[in-house]
Amino acid sequence: MSEGSEPTILIPGKVHPRVRERVEAEFAAVAIETADAALITPELAASIRGIASSTRIDAAFIDALPNLEIIAHFGVGYDPVDAGHAARCGVVVTNTPDVLSDEVADTTIGLLINTVRELPRAETYLRAGRWASEGGYRLTPLTLRGRTVGIFGLGRIGRAIARRLEGFGVEILYHSRSKREDVSYAYAESLKDLAERCDTLIVIVPGGPATDRAVDAEILSALGSNGVLVNVGRGSTVDCDALETALSNGTIAAAGLDVFPNEPKVPEGLTKLDNVSLLPHVASASQHTRNAMADLLVDNLAGWFDRRRPVTPVPESGELVSTRH
Repeated sequence: MSEGSEPTILIPGKVHPRVRERVEAEFAAVAIETADAALITPELAASIRGIASSTRIDAAFIDALPNLEIIAHFGVGYDPVDAGHAARCGVVVTNTPDVLSDEVADTTIGLLINTVRELPRAETYLRAGRWASEGGYRLTPLTLRGRTVGIFGLGRIGRAIARRLEGFGVEILYHSRSKREDVSYAYAESLKDLAERCDTLIVIVPGGPATDRAVDAEILSALGSNGVLVNVGRGSTVDCDALETALSNGTIAAAGLDVFPNEPKVPEGLTKLDNVSLLPHVASASQHTRNAMADLLVDNLAGWFDRRRPVTPVPESGELVSTRH
C-alpha cells in the first residue's frame, strides 16, 4: 500500500461476506453495527481511511471521520451515499457498475415475461393440483407480441435490457436525461411522452430527488389500460399508492416489481393483487454476480490506496480522482 502503512477500512453494518473476507485479508479492518456517527470513537476517527459498505452513508457519518479518503459502495446505485458531500470533503466514492448489468437485464426480461404471461400464477395452479382437476390454465390476456417497450433510463443496464428485447421483435423507445448518439432506438423527450408512446414501461433509473415518484398517476394514466409497468431500478421512483390504484381500477393492466420504497416492507395492497408480479429485490442476486460486485468494491479500495486510481469512481468524484494521482 502507498504511504508505507496499511490503511484501516471501516465496515459499518452488514456487507457481502466476500467483501468482509477480502477487506480483512488485505487491510486493517474494523466493523461496527451501523453507520452511526455516535459510534465513532476518537480512536476510530483518527484511524479510518476507507469505508466498505452497502448501507446509507450520510454527511454526519462522513464528517465524523476526518481522515477518510474513500467510500467503496456495494451496488451500481449509490444514492444511499451522500456523494456530493463526500466530494466537497475530498472523499472519493466508488460503486460497482458493469459487473451486474447482464444479470439485472436477464432478470428484467424474466420479470416482464412473468408479468404478461402470469407464469408464477400458472405454476401455483399446477402445484395446487388444479390442472388435473379443473383443466388447463386460462389463456393469458396479455402477451409480448406487438408491444412497444419504453425504457426509462438508458444507462449500462438499460442498454443491456434493450439488446435482449431486440430478440423479441418489439419496438423499443427510451427516455433519459439526454439523447444518446450511440443507439438507434427512438428517443422520447419526456417521461410522459415515453408513456404515451409505449404500452410497456421499464424503469431502470437511479434513485434520488430527481426521480422520486417520477412514475405517478399521470404517467400510469398515459401508459394506458393495456399498459405494463416493470421496475428494477429503485422503489422510490414509483408512487406505490398511485400504482395500486391504477392496477385495481384498470388504469394499467399489470406490473412487475423487484424494488420497493421501504424494503423489505412491501405495500400490503400490492401483495393482494393478482395482476402484479413481485420479487424481493433479486435482480443481481446470483452468487456469481454478487461475488463480482464484492471483488470490484475491494479492487476500488486497493486501486485507491495503491496508486490513487480506483476502478469505478462515481461522477461526483471525477475531479478528485483526476487531480490525485
